Amino acid sequence: MGVDVVFFDIGGVIYDDAVYERAVLLGLRDLGAEVTDEEYAAAYDELRRAQAGSFRDTLADRFLPEPVDRDTVTEHVSRYWANEPEALLPDVRPCLEALRDAGYLLAVVANQPSEVREAMERDQLDAFFSWMGISDDLGLEKPDPRIFAHAVETNGAEPGHCAMVGDRLDYDVRAAKAAGMRAVWVLRGEAPRDPTPEQLAEPDAAVRSLAELPEALEGLDA
Repeated sequence: MGVDVVFFDIGGVIYDDAVYERAVLLGLRDLGAEVTDEEYAAAYDELRRAQAGSFRDTLADRFLPEPVDRDTVTEHVSRYWANEPEALLPDVRPCLEALRDAGYLLAVVANQPSEVREAMERDQLDAFFSWMGISDDLGLEKPDPRIFAHAVETNGAEPGHCAMVGDRLDYDVRAAKAAGMRAVWVLRGEAPRDPTPEQLAEPDAAVRSLAELPEALEGLDA
């Protein structure tokens, strides 16, 4: 069963996720969190290893002195969350060019603010994608199965002919496979630094760089 449509996550896959990691820390400090850089980094790595649920929500519960509603936390984090040109990862454009030339239809499914479209246009990435499913625009967030169903239907594809490329086991790999799609795990961003054999067995393929993605997708066709 060949792959015709490739859906990309954005954070950690297209733009360096360190931008978001730092934004969450600064947003929590605005709301009264007294956490050192070292404590925060250790907690973030713990979440990378666990691959279970929203990093932002879990960190807010852990470090804020009083409960704060999710919308308020999101508002404060968003003040610091912007994908600047230097955050674009260097392997992205060559990969997109190779996949486009190979005949894949490329699209996006990402939990991102609507403003990410401006960054994609600025960096001349939007032309590679036939459709961009951004959570703020759709009112749906991964791992909600409805966002994957909508993505597949909108692109006129069969789930088994689609592949999701993302850095999260729970939000990208497991959710996509539950929707009948294939899944490629990108081992950077919010992925653990040293995945376990059990974790590596979950995706259809795993890559540490998008330079490896064209070959990985060809392997799914085999």
